[in-house]
Amino acid sequence: MTGRLDGKVALVTGAGSGIGRAIADRFVAEGARVVYADRNTDAATTAAGAAGALAVPLTMDIASEPSVADGFASLADDGLVPDVVVANAGVQLFGQDAAVADVSLEAWERTLAVNLTGTFLTLKHAVRAMRPRGGGSIVCTGSPTGLNGEGSTFAAYSSTKGGIHALVRSTAMAYAPDGIRVNTVVPGYTETGLVSTIATDPAARAAIVARTPLGRAGTPDDVTGIMVYLASDESSFATGAEFRVDGGMTSL
Repeated sequence: MTGRLDGKVALVTGAGSGIGRAIADRFVAEGARVVYADRNTDAATTAAGAAGALAVPLTMDIASEPSVADGFASLADDGLVPDVVVANAGVQLFGQDAAVADVSLEAWERTLAVNLTGTFLTLKHAVRAMRPRGGGSIVCTGSPTGLNGEGSTFAAYSSTKGGIHALVRSTAMAYAPDGIRVNTVVPGYTETGLVSTIATDPAARAAIVARTPLGRAGTPDDVTGIMVYLASDESSFATGAEFRVDGGMTSL
C-alpha cells in the first residue's frame, strides 16, 4: 500500500462485516488510525483485532442518537477526533421490504430508522466533531436503488437511499465553508452478507448480473479504492458528488 492516509483518523460505521470491514481494513493498510464502529460489539472487536494496532473497535448503534453522540464523545476523549467518517452501516430487510403496497409500517420504519435517520445522526455528529478542527471528509454509501428503478420491490430501502443522496448534497453545500467535504459512493450489486438471499438464489443473482454491463457481481474490495481517494487529500476539490462503482448498472 502507498500510505495515502498516513496520520489520519477515520471512523467507519458497519465495519464489523461486508463493505464496511473492507473499507476499514483498506484504510488501515493505507496508514490511517481506524475506528471500527458497529452495533454488534463482537463483530467490531473481531474485525478490529484482526486489523492490527491501528484499529480500534467501537460499539455504536447509528439508529440511537445517544449511542452516536457517546461514541463521538468517547473518541474525542481519547484524542481520536476523525478526519474521515464513512457512513456505511445499513439494513435491507429481505422478506419484509417489498413494493409499496405490500410493505408493513414496521419494516418501513425500521429501514428508515437505520438507513436514513442513522446516516443523518452520523453526519450530524461528524460535522460537529470536524468543524472546530477546520474540516474533514465524510463519505456515505448510496445505492443504484436511490437513483433509478432498480429497487422497485424494495420501497423502503430505495427510499432511504434516495434520501441519503439528497442529504449528502444538502450537507455538502451547508458545510463547504467549514472545509467539510461530503460525497456518496454508489456500489452496485455487491456480494456481502447483506444480500445473502440473492447470492444464494442463482436465478436472482443471474438476473442482476445480466443488468450489469461489466458482467459480474461486485466485491467489497471493488469499493475500497474510491473510498481511499475520497478519504485522502487527493480529493480536496470534490464535494456533493456521486461516485458510482456499480459495473455500469446506472448507465443503462
